[in-house]
Amino acid sequence: MNSWLVRILAVAVLLMMVAPAALADDSAALYKTKCAVCHSADGSGDSAMGKKTGAHDFRSPEIQKMTDAELTEITVKGKNKMPGYDKKLTADEIKGLVAYIRVLGKKK
Repeated sequence: MNSWLVRILAVAVLLMMVAPAALADDSAALYKTKCAVCHSADGSGDSAMGKKTGAHDFRSPEIQKMTDAELTEITVKGKNKMPGYDKKLTADEIKGLVAYIRVLGKKK
């Protein structure tokens, strides 16, 4: 009985370690398909479309000091030339993108 419980706990711990990594991979892939065309792969906004539309640099202190709620609202509703993604992405996908924007801010 004890070995069975140990195996279940080991699997649970393994899943807890793997799930965030898988979510991060999904968010990175989603960012590349939905955001990178304007905000660039590195988040700088230094793409042809980003320059044309005035996309913000996600790595900048201005963006990084925004709250997750503020970034979520902009992603959902859109702002300036950026369209809203409320009908295109799930709440979990948007939450993942906000987390990925935080990662980009650490890479500058």
